[in-house]
Amino acid sequence: MEVKEFIVQKVKECVGEANVEVTDAFGDLSITVKKEKLLELARFLKENNELEFVMCKDVTAVDWATRKKRFTTVYHIYSFKLNFTLRVKVNLDEEPYQVESVAPIWESANWYERETFDMYGIEFLNHPDLRRMYMPEGFQYYPLRKDFPVMGIPGSLPLPQKPE
Repeated sequence: MEVKEFIVQKVKECVGEANVEVTDAFGDLSITVKKEKLLELARFLKENNELEFVMCKDVTAVDWATRKKRFTTVYHIYSFKLNFTLRVKVNLDEEPYQVESVAPIWESANWYERETFDMYGIEFLNHPDLRRMYMPEGFQYYPLRKDFPVMGIPGSLPLPQKPE
C-alpha cells in the first residue's frame, strides 16, 4: 500500500470518514478535518506508532475573503518514520474565528500560531501565550487579511523617522 493511502486509511479510522475531506493536488496530500476533531486527529497523528508525525513545520492560514468559510488554518506536519509531510486543514466559518491550539501537542506550533493570530486574527484557544509578534499589542488590524488596505491604514502606526 502506498504511503498516502496508508495515512488516509489511518486518519479515517481515527476520526471517521464523515469528518475528513482528502485532496491530493500536485503530489501533496491534504486532509481537511472538522474543527471539533482537530485535537483528536493531531494527537493520533503524533502518537500512533505507525505514523509518528512528531514535527509541526508550520502553521498558517488562508483568507478566502468571499467564501462562506472565510478562513482555513493549515498545519504542515512531518513524519521522520515515513519521510512524509502532511497538510492538515481546518475551515473556519463564523466570527470570532477560533480553533483549538495544537501547541500542547507540538511545541513548535506555539510561535507559528502566534504569527497566524497576529497576521490573520485567528484565535487559537488554550494557547499558552497568544499575543502579537510583529504588530504592537494595541493594533486593531490584521495585515494579511484580504480586506486590509494594500497601502496600510493612514495614521494607524507612525513610520520611523528618515535619517538626515
